Amino acid sequence: MKQLLLLFLCIISQHANAQYQLVWSDEFSGNDLDLTKWTFDIGGSGWGNSEPQYYTNNNTNIDVDTGYLRITAINEQFGGSDYTSARIKTEALYDFKYGKVEARIKLPVGQGLWPAFWMLGSNISVVSWPQCGEIDIMEHINNSLYIHGTYHFNNGGHVYYGDDAFCDVTEFHTYGIEWDENSIKWFLDGNEFYSANITNGIGSTEEFHHPFFLILNMATGGNWPGYPDPNTVFPAHMFVDYVRVYQQAVDIEETSNNDISIFPNPTADLLNVKNILPLNRYHINNLSGILIDQGIIDQNGQIDVRDLEAGTYIIEIGTPEEGILKRSRFVKSN
Repeated sequence: MKQLLLLFLCIISQHANAQYQLVWSDEFSGNDLDLTKWTFDIGGSGWGNSEPQYYTNNNTNIDVDTGYLRITAINEQFGGSDYTSARIKTEALYDFKYGKVEARIKLPVGQGLWPAFWMLGSNISVVSWPQCGEIDIMEHINNSLYIHGTYHFNNGGHVYYGDDAFCDVTEFHTYGIEWDENSIKWFLDGNEFYSANITNGIGSTEEFHHPFFLILNMATGGNWPGYPDPNTVFPAHMFVDYVRVYQQAVDIEETSNNDISIFPNPTADLLNVKNILPLNRYHINNLSGILIDQGIIDQNGQIDVRDLEAGTYIIEIGTPEEGILKRSRFVKSN
């Protein structure tokens, strides 16, 4: 069902929400975390906030099952820490500049629990924090009736701004941002609740004009939000249904060459090209116009796209002599 929904979103976004196209997602439809998309932060260093948990990659703290990612905080001694939990990120695997980002998440509540869906600038290892910038798409602490949307940056020192939105986090909600060269806007279930002006790096916001990567985690204790108490229920579970990234598509002129057809669309593995000439070549670009794959169509008229991430792409079919004979969009499904 989730895969069918993703295909529907890929197709409908070309029409009802034409300014955005799905470019990256994890639907958590398998039985294990996809390590081509996510990597782990591991350790009990306190993470700059005196947090008493140790982040692990143990399946007791993080697993994928029945279509959900589950991050679990446990009250246990491990590695010199009082609790265990998990923190995953797309650093060095996927980053992007500008777009629409959203995730559907259900959270636990309890004193000392701090689940979050957020982003850091990909240059953090070069310029450090807060010069890299931070975008907190959603944070929730303790038993609060509100979620927080915040951005952090350097302006003669660490500064941050944001706002809150009323939310029953124990039910699934969609948390997201829309980010472009002028603003970052925060959304809860599609409703905007805060906006930040970053036009031309105003107010020292130049941090937000370079690529960021994604993070999901659940901290336990620390200076903020404080430590668990006897009423905090463990194990505490954070469920993530999906994470999706959309970006504005390049304006392409699709050809109407009826002599060449490309099918099926969507496809999970192979594209078939009908009525091709010998040595027909193909180029596959993402929706930002960046070349992803190229080659010669095989003798069976097929192109293997199994290694592509789920999303929408632009395919061009042609020859060196005649140029592009066919250009169209196609959807790669999971």
